[in-house]
Amino acid sequence: MEAGASAVFLDRDGTLIEDVGYPRDPDEVRTLPGATEGLQRLDSAGLLLVVVSNQSGIARGLVSPAEAAAVQDRFVADFAAAGISFAGIYVCPHGPGEGCRCRKPSPGMLLDAARDLGIALGNSFVIGDKGSDTEAGKRAGCEAILLNSREEAAISVDLIARNWKEAVDFILDPRAPA
Repeated sequence: MEAGASAVFLDRDGTLIEDVGYPRDPDEVRTLPGATEGLQRLDSAGLLLVVVSNQSGIARGLVSPAEAAAVQDRFVADFAAAGISFAGIYVCPHGPGEGCRCRKPSPGMLLDAARDLGIALGNSFVIGDKGSDTEAGKRAGCEAILLNSREEAAISVDLIARNWKEAVDFILDPRAPA
């Protein structure tokens, strides 16, 4: 086991809340079925919960920074109302063509969180609904779970989960070390 805290890195749109494209209105924030209960179980198990989210609508001019902040505030408040807090929230506001180190599938946000929060990446997981989410996790050294996805993973994942319960059961399963 690697020294440091274990974490679950979470994509936001399409994983924790409905993916509405480029969210601009806080009233569009709707938690996906099973997400609240899943995060409560992970939190109870002592895992850090860290959000890592591409938000290219900002760079594209489709979402203003103020609109993005209002959506983020509602997202945080909705989960806080269920007793869930995030150890960190990392957002990449860049567009796909900008070549930044933080935009998934690059692992920059995960690496920054690991440094900032003392996370052991080798003992951590990523959950996302897109191949770019799981690829970022694998590139950072995490186990990767593709959740509720309509796309194929570009690289191998550790689990393709049909729902939150399946994903959380996989993470909390006391598997013997390899």
